[in-house]
Order: sequence, then C-alpha cells, then structure tokens
Amino acid sequence: MAIEPVVIGGIPIPDNRPVFLAVLGVHVVAGTAAVIAGAAAALFRKRRGPHPRAGRIYFLSLVVVFVSLTTLSVLRWPANTHLLVIGTIAFAAGAIGLWARRRGRRNWPRVHGTFMGVSYIGLLTGFYVDNGPNLPLWRELPPASFWVLPTIIGVPVLVLALRRNTGRDGR
Repeated sequence: MAIEPVVIGGIPIPDNRPVFLAVLGVHVVAGTAAVIAGAAAALFRKRRGPHPRAGRIYFLSLVVVFVSLTTLSVLRWPANTHLLVIGTIAFAAGAIGLWARRRGRRNWPRVHGTFMGVSYIGLLTGFYVDNGPNLPLWRELPPASFWVLPTIIGVPVLVLALRRNTGRDGR
C-alpha cells in the first residue's frame, strides 16, 4: 500500500495507512482532552476537588498523547522528529510537575505550577507547529510564530498565575 496524504477536515494528513490513522485518532482525542483538562486545572482554585481531578485527567491524557506521538514519529521517521522533541519536553515537564506535587517539599506549589505550565505550553506549541499552517488566521502568520507565540503568550500568563497562587516562599 502506497503512503499518500489524505485531507481530513481541511487538514492534510501525511499518511493514509490504517495504523497511522487509528493512532492519529487516539492522539487527537487525547490531545483535545489534555487541552481542556489543562485549562480547567489552571482555572480551578488550587485545593482538593476539581483542580486535582482536572490535573489527573490532564496528565493521563498527556501520557496517551506522548505514547501516540512516539508511535506516529516512529511511523514517519524522521519527518516528525521535531514533534517528538516538543512532546518529550512537554511530557517530562508534566512528570516533574506531578512529582513535585507528590514529593510535597517546601516550595512544591511553585515547582508544580511552573512545570505543569511549561508542559501545557509545550503541548500547545506542538499543536501549532504541526497544524498552524492549516488554521484560519494562523496560516497568515510566518512559520516561526508557531514556535514562539505559545511561549510568548503562555509565560506571562504562567508568571501571573504563579504570583497569584504562591506566596513569596513558593507555597
């Protein structure tokens, strides 16, 4: 079977093999869940209840995104190497953020918030780098903007959130 691109929902998919499309479907669902759960966790008050529930959904979705991303990268090696790097950074940051929460050191809220925020920025960066050229408005931007805009927008938001949710001692 020849590997040919296919267009789904106006977005070109570079591989028409059933395995690739099935893994991509899982990847899209998990990525959507991660984006929604990550935003919810960021917006909820930092206490028991909705915040940790949304955070667990975010991290579990991120695990599925990372596993599916790794599979997609292997299937299209080396074309998706850059996405594998972004995904690895996002997953590692999320794992460190979760670890910081579970370790419960003195400044864990700041470490947790920082790394979970970096993870979320990485998740969005991967999406825009891969899909930005096909999205309305984004397609008008230069390609470098897909790499930097999530960080340019995300870091100030993250800093404000950290200031609001942690004290001077990081708690």
